Amino acid sequence: MVMGTKQLQKLFRSAADLDVDKSDIKRLGDFIGERLRDLLVLGQVSASVNGRDIIDYHDVPITPGLQRAIREFRELDEELSLSTILEQLATLPPLKMGVSDMLEQKLPELVGGITVSLARVFRTVNPEVKNPGGREWEQVEEIYRILL
Repeated sequence: MVMGTKQLQKLFRSAADLDVDKSDIKRLGDFIGERLRDLLVLGQVSASVNGRDIIDYHDVPITPGLQRAIREFRELDEELSLSTILEQLATLPPLKMGVSDMLEQKLPELVGGITVSLARVFRTVNPEVKNPGGREWEQVEEIYRILL
């Protein structure tokens, strides 16, 4: 889990006025961890193409939408635990490269941005939803699979 239950609930409420319950927490944690890993895998490709054996922050493909979400996360003034994020990454298939110190320090912002973007996508897919259900989850997961 990339962050605690209360923190996820607070972020979703702040970012998109959505409620998530305990049944959503594992799914949320897995989703966020997998999207972070996807970004790091793409960063690994960029680092490799550029002849480096370590992934740096500028190797990670941060889209304009993710940049906005990261800024919004910063404005929420939330702190995420780097050690918790690293623990989550350790449960996923390992990367072929390590990450730079700079990138490691930016991981909480990336996770925060992914979380904010996820909440916003739920709200966009269904403006009336208050607590995303299975249908909304399937739609949002498919959108991210297509885009990332």
